[in-house]
Amino acid sequence: MNDSPELAFDLLTTELLQDPDHDVSATATGLHTHGKLFAYLDRGQLFVDLPTMRAADLIDRGVATATSAARTQPTGVWVRVAEVEDWPELAAEAHQFVGEPAVGMDS
Repeated sequence: MNDSPELAFDLLTTELLQDPDHDVSATATGLHTHGKLFAYLDRGQLFVDLPTMRAADLIDRGVATATSAARTQPTGVWVRVAEVEDWPELAAEAHQFVGEPAVGMDS
């Protein structure tokens, strides 16, 4: 991507808005799916809401840092990611995770 976090986030947003399900929206607070925030940019880092086990793995490997600075009630664990190269993969994971219906709620 690019050295500028803002430009990288703009490119990421454009990519996610092209999701074939058309369930991603971008607002001033960040990226949403089905009305739920799943990713946002703050102080040059990407914040994403991920499943607890995935977040723990990323934190253990030094890819992400734990945070309590989430803007909404998380469905998993919010982490922040500094490396722009990791943003597309992790934002896509957060989109899928947050956008999934709760178990047992789809029937």
